[in-house]
Amino acid sequence: MTDATSSNVPGERSGKTSLYAQDARTKRRNAAEARFRAYGIAAIVVAILALIGLVSSILYNGSSAFRQTFITMDIYLDPAKLDKDGSGDIEKIAKVSTFGYAPLIAKAFEAEFEKPGIGVEGLTAKKAAKMISKEGPADLRRFVLANPDKIGETVTFKFLASGRIDGYYKGRVTAETAKLDKNVSPEQLLLADQLKEAGVLKTTFNFGFLTNADASENRPEAAGLGVAILGSFYMMLVVLCLTLPIGVAASIYLEEFAPKNWITDIVEVNISNLAAVPSIVFGILGLAIFINFMGLPQSAPIVGGLVLTLMTLPTIIIATRASLKAVPPSIRDAALGVGASKMQAVFHHVLPLAAPGILTGTIIGLAQALGETAPLLLIGMVAFVREYPAGPPEGFFDPAAALPVQVYNWTQRADPAFVERASGAIIVLLVFLLAMNAIAIILRRRFERRW
Repeated sequence: MTDATSSNVPGERSGKTSLYAQDARTKRRNAAEARFRAYGIAAIVVAILALIGLVSSILYNGSSAFRQTFITMDIYLDPAKLDKDGSGDIEKIAKVSTFGYAPLIAKAFEAEFEKPGIGVEGLTAKKAAKMISKEGPADLRRFVLANPDKIGETVTFKFLASGRIDGYYKGRVTAETAKLDKNVSPEQLLLADQLKEAGVLKTTFNFGFLTNADASENRPEAAGLGVAILGSFYMMLVVLCLTLPIGVAASIYLEEFAPKNWITDIVEVNISNLAAVPSIVFGILGLAIFINFMGLPQSAPIVGGLVLTLMTLPTIIIATRASLKAVPPSIRDAALGVGASKMQAVFHHVLPLAAPGILTGTIIGLAQALGETAPLLLIGMVAFVREYPAGPPEGFFDPAAALPVQVYNWTQRADPAFVERASGAIIVLLVFLLAMNAIAIILRRRFERRW
């Protein structure tokens, strides 16, 4: 009888151990594996809870930025104040400043006091008119300049309520805090409730938050993201038009055509090092080269785009080279074997197969650039900008803001309403980032090929 057939009884071996019974060493190994799995699950749970807490905090603080309180009144556009000579000349009408429109708003507010059920003891119509945002006369002036034929008519106009009145309906202001606040009084809050019951005051969706320009510290209710969204869009156009062709071309040359020697080794090492350089270093480089040396304007999308291009190029080159490496060598060999040139093999066979990874890396690089703040602060994009940049190409050289810089700018202001708007801007930025990542996934699945 051989060793192999010496024991046919299940559970028995030549020694004293059994395959069906765990020894101490096996038990320790299985326990260690179980602990490792538990640690991994715990880490994932903690990460998910932290993410849920972060997103919940942002949504809780920022969702109210998309709602705004408005006061709707009938305004008589008095020709005696807006068009004294009755000529209808837009240049003469434009000479009337916002101070000329303020009495029209005050008069309309006085008319509200004459309605039954409206009025608070000790509150005059002049003080009550301060419930309207200081942006109100400017909004009315822009309306008249856009519609000069309305002069002499009574129009229904929606004014922004002041930041304190708006905060009252969002829980930031109470009757107790109003007693200590010089910008609002408890009587104004009582009047606001009366106007709300009368249908004059309403809280609705705030489209202006996405379209208006930034506002001064005294007008938080009028601040919007319009200039910042447009500035970010212009910068992303510059980054896309530069990084995609340059990054892909550099990757193809380094991966497919460049000789393998010490020079290319140095280039590859430096590309990897540049991908790890802090973004603020690129801001210093952009300040020195594009502004101080080349003389490009500060706070312009072209400068921001060039700085973000330098920062994004290493990421795109690394992602593109990884996509090219993922294509099996047999694809290249088969193309060369049937008579294709090196360039034909790369551009007709390798590059189409690597396209999903290239597009994914490019979009992720753009998403990373969209959220950068530090390099933009150094090139002056933190400036207060009220005017929208013009259309391209002139708009690339006009002053503009950017979404992450706008968030930083609002968090530095004292009024609590700006904190609300900063959180709202973060929501908009996250929506853009999620959209870009979704596009990357869709493109990858759309162009993905099997070999």
